[in-house]
Amino acid sequence: MTSAGSGLTLLQTCALSLLVFTGASQFALVGALAAGGGPFTAAAGAFFLGVRNAFYGLRLSQLLALPRAVRPFAAQWVIDETAAVSLAQPTRRGARLGFVVTGLSLYVLWNLTTLFGALGAEAIGDTDAWGLDAAGPAVFLALLAPMLRTGTERAVAGLAVLLGLGLLPVLPAGVPVLVAALAAPAVLWARGRRSATHQDGPREEER
Repeated sequence: MTSAGSGLTLLQTCALSLLVFTGASQFALVGALAAGGGPFTAAAGAFFLGVRNAFYGLRLSQLLALPRAVRPFAAQWVIDETAAVSLAQPTRRGARLGFVVTGLSLYVLWNLTTLFGALGAEAIGDTDAWGLDAAGPAVFLALLAPMLRTGTERAVAGLAVLLGLGLLPVLPAGVPVLVAALAAPAVLWARGRRSATHQDGPREEER
């Protein structure tokens, strides 16, 4: 329904779900389009959110050791859930089974619910009247909140919010999301500087 509220057709919505099998990237792309951003800006934000799957792939490629011909197809299912299930298995056979079962079930269910949601959005008519533009951000907050467990993670999230909201009035739609990605390296840099200062302090006192 969120993509329908952003102006995507039923075919475009289903194609997006089939080809971009990672929820965060899909919501980012749809949200940027809904805000009036261009397709390249929206795709860039979705790409950066999906980069983490490449790191999952590096670990899973060693764990699963799939035949070379199968790897391009298996890459489509490299997401948070399949990585977590596979890494939790004690044997390679169990990891492969967990990867296939989790990937297949989620892929089928995700695309079926996408289809039903898009059909439902067409049935209710004007999606703006139902406030569906708020669905994307609401889902993001629901997914993000449980993950903010440390002070560093909360600092990154807070700075990203400040950058995104602060730059929203002055930058084209979709660009503030890309700038907000700088929050992570900025916080890590500040934390590294603070740690280095604390370490140098006692050494200078000893001198």
